Amino acid sequence: MRPKLKVAFICVHNSCRSQIAEALGKHLASDVFDCYSAGTETKPEINRDAVRIMKARYGIDMEKTQYSKLLEELPPVDIVVTMGCNVQCPHLPCRHREDWGLDDPTGKSDSEFEKTIEAIAENIRKLKQRFC
Repeated sequence: MRPKLKVAFICVHNSCRSQIAEALGKHLASDVFDCYSAGTETKPEINRDAVRIMKARYGIDMEKTQYSKLLEELPPVDIVVTMGCNVQCPHLPCRHREDWGLDDPTGKSDSEFEKTIEAIAENIRKLKQRFC
């Protein structure tokens, strides 16, 4: 059995999309990936709507298992996934890089959050399939 690949989900603030991706990566692909998230800045807490909807939809309590982290807190990673920063996305050395181009649902409706969460889940499933 080969070692797990380390995947970092990166966004500027590490408070919403990248946190959702870390949680879903651990939930859906922990047999293939060790998942992390980080940003160039941090927020004092994970987005409240993301926490609430992830708990209701997947039973994942991100507040108990995650916190906002800076890039320099990550171990060396194999794969970097940027969420779609709409600014210059942070750079992190890796073997494979891709951008998912997702809009930030912060301040939008629950249905927008759910669309973003499902897009992230689908992207994680596809990423897992490619690297299995």
